[in-house]
Amino acid sequence: MFNIDPSKRLTLQEINSIISSNQQLQLSDVAKKNITDCRNYLDKKVKSQTEPIYGINTGFGSLCNVEIPASDIEKLQENLVISHACGMGNEVPQEIVKLMLLLKIQALSYGKSGVQLITVERLISFFNNNVLPVVYEFGSLGASGDLAPLAHLSLPLLGKGEVNYQNKKQNAADVLKTLKLEPIKLQSKEGLALLNGTQFMSAYGVYCLLKTEKLNNWADTISAMSLDAFDGRIDPFKENIHTIRPHAGQLQTAKAIRTILDGSEILKQTKKQVQDPYSFRCIPQVHGATKDTTAYVKNIFETEINSVTDNPTIFPESDEIISGGNFHGQPLALGLDFLCIAVAELGNISERRIYQLIAGLRNLPAFLIAKPGLDSGLMIPQYTAASIVSANKQLCTPASVDSIVSSNGQEDHVSMGANAATKCLKVIENVERILAIELLNSAQALEFRRPLKSSKTIENLHSSFRKKVNFIEHDKIMYKELDAALNFLREN
Repeated sequence: MFNIDPSKRLTLQEINSIISSNQQLQLSDVAKKNITDCRNYLDKKVKSQTEPIYGINTGFGSLCNVEIPASDIEKLQENLVISHACGMGNEVPQEIVKLMLLLKIQALSYGKSGVQLITVERLISFFNNNVLPVVYEFGSLGASGDLAPLAHLSLPLLGKGEVNYQNKKQNAADVLKTLKLEPIKLQSKEGLALLNGTQFMSAYGVYCLLKTEKLNNWADTISAMSLDAFDGRIDPFKENIHTIRPHAGQLQTAKAIRTILDGSEILKQTKKQVQDPYSFRCIPQVHGATKDTTAYVKNIFETEINSVTDNPTIFPESDEIISGGNFHGQPLALGLDFLCIAVAELGNISERRIYQLIAGLRNLPAFLIAKPGLDSGLMIPQYTAASIVSANKQLCTPASVDSIVSSNGQEDHVSMGANAATKCLKVIENVERILAIELLNSAQALEFRRPLKSSKTIENLHSSFRKKVNFIEHDKIMYKELDAALNFLREN
């Protein structure tokens, strides 16, 4: 059981643990008090204040000056959720939807949003029972919060919309009946609190960062296998050359390669070449820069997921309700674009190593096949890697430099962070594919170095990989081999 406690900082490692071990959530006493105290303050404020308060007794967006009578305040909140559920496109992966629930619960636990305790507890019930609302990729401009995606996330609270539950898509109303739950009746400000916020962008960012950290490790390990299979030199990875340019990621990568290749017989051979191509020699500099970017973006997202991002924000301690812009996703949009570019470079340099391995250099047969000509060997997987690298370059055009006016000019600058988020995940998944192709090639190339062996780490990896993907002696249908390599990478 994991306690949602706003007095403690939530980390990506904790989130990974919660999701991977399928932990249940519960609100801490601090969170319950925060939520209850804020709701009580808001109820008193609505009754005593005659001036309009944005989103509580007014319309939304450009309709902010339209006052809503007290008798319609509850209907106003329900209408907001229903009308904003305008998502389109592919369904958001269920793993990310579950992260959205977690991050929305965390954000509401600070007691600055004015929601009812029962509303947050219902979100926890959804999380704990794997009732995952159907959310769509398109609909958020990354400012005013992730409005459309969060509306879809919130519809099931009202017994509306659809959810994925017990491995099938169902009407939310039917699932509530199954769980013996009544729809929530939203009070003042609640719809706005649920829809304003950056939890779509944040959930994608957290998911992308967790995958990127794994990819950073895989990139080092696979490139080390490729380096040895290519009969490369260890000199560019020696510590002293990196201590005079001490970028943290560069130092980390060089050390990782040295550790991975420690004890390799191939590495100890006398080398004929004075230098290796950049795709091998500059692994610490390129992979290291991606690691440094990952760390930078991780800091942005750990700040975001420990923040209040809806609007208006309620401060009972100072008797203030402030309409501001914490829902604006600019920090996330820039971070996601940066991460997108950085991860793409792992794929870019990986494809160059693939090319070097199949080029018939350093006593390796052309296309890593015993009889090139009769057999094409690993000629065309490099084409596939090249096409994916090129697609990534197109996806790396920054979303954050774009903006478009919405809500009759009231929302006149938006971050486009949601688009940055969805395309960042596509790039990461593409890099997984490229690294899988490199692993296929480096494992094949390594066998042409026999009877010499690589390090214990590389030989163990090679042995495990061979249980899923065999040595390619003659031409065969290759897409199955590529899929098997990709599954190996994702499962380990």
